[in-house]
Amino acid sequence: MEDWFWRELGAHGARPALIVPGRDPVRYDELADRARDFAARLGPGRRLVAVEAAPSDHAVTAWLGALVGGHAVALVAPDDAAARHAFADRFAPDATVRRVAGRWRLEESAPPSDGDRRLHPDLAEMLVTSGSTGCGKAVRLSRRAVDTNARAIARYLGLSPADRAALVLPLHYSYGLSVLASHLAVGASVDLGFGSVLDDGFVDRLAASGCTGLAGVPYTYDLLERIGFRDRMPAGLRTMTVAGGRPSPDLVVAYDAAMRRTGGRFFAMYGQTEATARIAYLPPERAADAPDRIGVAIPGGSLALVGDDGRPVTAPGAVGELVYRGPNVMMGYAETAADLARGHEVETLATGDLAEVDADGLYRIVGRRARFSKIAGVRVGHDAVEAALRREGVVAAVTGDDRGLAAAFVGARAVEDVRRRLAAVAGLTLRHVRAVRVDDLPRLASGKVDLAAVGRLCAAPAPRDAGLAAAFREVFYPHPVADGDSFAALAGDSLRYVEISALLEQRLGRIPEGWETMTLADLTRLGREDGGPGRSIRIDLLIRALAILLVVTQHATLWPIPGGSAAMTVLIGFGLARFQRDSLAAGDLGRVLRPLASVLAPYYALVAAYALVWDQVPWASVFLVGNFGIADPVRHTMLPFLYWYVEVYAQTMLLLAAVFSVPAVRRAAGRDPFRLGLVFLAVGVAAHFAGPALWPIGDRKIFTLPWVLPLAAFGWCAAVADTPARRAVVLAVAAVAMPLFAWTGGNWTGAWVLYGLQIAVIAALLHLRTIRLPAPLAAGVLALATASFHVYLFHRFVPELFLAHLEPHLGAGAFAAVSVVGGVLFGWSVHRLVRELRARMAARHGAGAMAPPARS
Repeated sequence: MEDWFWRELGAHGARPALIVPGRDPVRYDELADRARDFAARLGPGRRLVAVEAAPSDHAVTAWLGALVGGHAVALVAPDDAAARHAFADRFAPDATVRRVAGRWRLEESAPPSDGDRRLHPDLAEMLVTSGSTGCGKAVRLSRRAVDTNARAIARYLGLSPADRAALVLPLHYSYGLSVLASHLAVGASVDLGFGSVLDDGFVDRLAASGCTGLAGVPYTYDLLERIGFRDRMPAGLRTMTVAGGRPSPDLVVAYDAAMRRTGGRFFAMYGQTEATARIAYLPPERAADAPDRIGVAIPGGSLALVGDDGRPVTAPGAVGELVYRGPNVMMGYAETAADLARGHEVETLATGDLAEVDADGLYRIVGRRARFSKIAGVRVGHDAVEAALRREGVVAAVTGDDRGLAAAFVGARAVEDVRRRLAAVAGLTLRHVRAVRVDDLPRLASGKVDLAAVGRLCAAPAPRDAGLAAAFREVFYPHPVADGDSFAALAGDSLRYVEISALLEQRLGRIPEGWETMTLADLTRLGREDGGPGRSIRIDLLIRALAILLVVTQHATLWPIPGGSAAMTVLIGFGLARFQRDSLAAGDLGRVLRPLASVLAPYYALVAAYALVWDQVPWASVFLVGNFGIADPVRHTMLPFLYWYVEVYAQTMLLLAAVFSVPAVRRAAGRDPFRLGLVFLAVGVAAHFAGPALWPIGDRKIFTLPWVLPLAAFGWCAAVADTPARRAVVLAVAAVAMPLFAWTGGNWTGAWVLYGLQIAVIAALLHLRTIRLPAPLAAGVLALATASFHVYLFHRFVPELFLAHLEPHLGAGAFAAVSVVGGVLFGWSVHRLVRELRARMAARHGAGAMAPPARS
C-alpha cells in the first residue's frame, strides 16, 4: 500500500490541522480518526462520493475519508443546487455529503458493492472544469497525481509543520484544494474561517490568526489593493502565492517587494486542473527581473514547447505550444459515468497556451492556442458557451479574454436576458459578460465568424440596471464607477451610505445585509422582496434621522433638549471606522478626504449667500475656524453658531488624515483598530478637559473640536468593538465619561439630557445592528436620514426668512411646529435639488464617469 499523505495524517499527532471559527482546532490525530470513521461508513466497495466543498471540517473529513477508504471523490460547488443536480444527472454518485437544514448529512443513493459500479482502480478525485457550460466535463485524477502534486507544491514553497494557510479560495477549485492538500501533506495547518478579503476586519483577522501563507487569484490581489493590504501586511505572513490567471508584471513586482521587506517570499504560479493544480512557478529570486514569466516546472515535472508540426521548439525566443509531463497529469476527461472506468489516457498535457523560453530556462506565456478565457480563476471555453447558448435557443458568437466574455447574438431576445443566460452558462457574474444584438453575425470572406468584429461590437460597457447604476454614478460623481466596484471599494462615507441605503430600500424592499461590499453588478441582480409588513434598517440610520429631527426641534423651541448634533458627531467617528478605516490604514488620504467635497460644496454655497446678504465675507467660516472663538456672527465675521458642526466635521477629517499620515499609526490601525480607538478616546477625553484651560473662550468651548472629539472617538470604538468584552468596555467607559462631561459642562438640565442621550446612542450602535419598523415609517426615516445634512444647513431659513412675517400672528407653539415641519421639508427639497443637479452632471459625463468592467 502506497504511503499517500492522507494515510499519514496521524503521524503528526496533536498538531493542529484545521482551524475552525469558534471551536478548538481539529488535531491531526483527531482528523485521522474522523477520516477512518467516515471511510468505514462508506463500506468496503469502491464508490463515487460527491462532497459539497464548503470551507468546513466536515467537508474536509469527507474528502479525506473517501481517499483513505480507496473511493473516488468529487468536489462540487457549495450552496449550488443546480451544480449538484447537474453532476448527479451526469455521473450518478453513490453517495453525497452535503448540508441539509444546516447539518451535514451522508446521503446514499446506492448500497456498497464491488460490482455495481466500475471505477478504475487508480481513480481518486474528480474536479469539474466546465460543467457550468452544460457539457459536464470533469478531470479524472489518480491517487498518484493528488499526492505528488501536493508534495511538490509543499517542496518548492518550503512548507513545514510551522506553517498555517489562510483559506480564501473555494475548495472545489483546484487551486484552493491544492492549498489544503499541500499543507496537510507536511503537517501544517489550514484556517477555514476566512471569507472575502473585503470582509470587515479581514486584515485584523489575518494578523491575529497566526497564518503564514495567503493564496489568491489575480482578482484577489485587485481586492487586496483596494484595501491597501501591502501597507498593512501582517508581520507573520511569510508566503504569498498567485495563480488562476496571468498576474500583471506590476503586481508581481509590487508584492515581491512587499514580501521582501518583511522577510517573506512571493510566488507567481501557473497551473491547470488537468495537472491537478500546479505546473510551474517563478522562483522568488527572479520575480523582480522576470515578472512576466511563469518560471520553471514544479519538482517532478518538465516543460517543453511543441510547434504546429509536432516537433520540439528549443530555440530561445521561439514560440510553441506549452506542454507538460509529470506524475500529476490527469488520467483524462470524463463526460459520462461510463468514462469513470477508463484508465490513463494522457501522458503529455498540451496546455493550449503559446509560450517561449528564455536563455535562463524561464517560460513566458505569449498567447492562447485554444478558444478559452480564464476569468477570476475559472476557465471558460468559448465553444462550450456557444453550444450551451444554442441549446437554449440563442444563436451567438462568443469571444473574450481574461477580463470577461462578449457575445453577439441574432434573434428577438432582450439583451439583458442574453447577458443573464451567458453569465449563467459560463458560471460568471454579470460584470464579466457583455452582449449585443445583431441582424447577422459578422463573418470573414471565408465564411467563418469574425471574432475580432464581435469583440468590437461588444466593446461598449455592458448594460446595467439604470436606476442603481445611475444612483451610484451620481452619488460618487465625479469619481468613476465600474460594475465591479462596491460601496466599500469606492471609499463611501456615511452621507453617501444613507443615500444608497434609501435607494436600495425603495428598489428591493429591504437593505441587504453586507451590501456595502457587494459589487454594483451583484446588487443589480438582487430581486425585490416584500419582506412582510415591516422593513429592517440599520440602527445608525435611525439615529441619524432622530438626531437631525432633534436639532431642528431644539432650534425651533426653547426646550432644553440638545444632543442631536452630539449624536451626529458620534456618527462621524462611527462612519469613519466603518467605511474609511481601510483607506486610513492604507494611507490613501485622497480617498479619506474625498467626502469633504460633498459636505463643503453646499456649505460654501451658504457662505456665499451670507456674504452677498451681509456685503461682507465671513472669513472665519471660509477657513472653517469660526468655532475657535476668533470671530463673531454679530460682526458678520463668521456664520451663525449653528454651523459649528460643519467646521468640526472638516477639522476631524483633516486631523485624522494628518495622524494617519504617520506609518506607525497606520500599522496600529491594521493590527488592532479597537486598541487604536481606545488611544483615540483617551486623547479625546484629555483634549476635552485640557482644551478650555489652554484656550479659554467661555461657553463657546462647546463648539470646538477638543470639546467634542471624545464623541467621535466613542463612535469609532463602537464600530470596531468586535467582541462582547470590548462592547462592554466601551459602554462602561461611556457610562462614566458622559455624566462627567455633563457635570463639568454646566451641570444643567440640557447638559444631562445631551450626554445622557449619547449613552443610549452608543449602546444602540454597540448592540443593535438593525431595527424593524413599519414600512411607511421606515421610508420616512430613510428619507430624513438621507437629507439630514441639507436639513441641518437650511432648516433655519424657514422661520428666520420665509415665516418671519407670520410669527406675530401665530402662537409660539404653532410657529414652532410650522418651523420644524417646514425646516425639514425645505432641507429635504434642497437635498432633492442637489441630487437632481448631480444626476444631470453625472449623466452628461456618463461615458467618462463609468469605467469599463473591472479586470478579473
